Amino acid sequence: MWAMAQNSIFLFFRGKLFADPAKVYRQIAIGVAITAILLVALAAIGAPAWIASPFAAAIGGGLQPYLFRNLRFR
Repeated sequence: MWAMAQNSIFLFFRGKLFADPAKVYRQIAIGVAITAILLVALAAIGAPAWIASPFAAAIGGGLQPYLFRNLRFR
């Protein structure tokens, strides 16, 4: 199992895991941007960092399956 995960990581960073690597990077950037905006917004309304960080991370992480639903592998 570790070898499979390691192989997938190597293929990802070489740009050979997905059929359209640019789309993958764009979807990752969208997820990061939404998470960062949510974190900043929560901090701006006065939420402490120890509450805002896990909440923003949970929402951002929850978006990943939605963002990655149409990605194609090679």
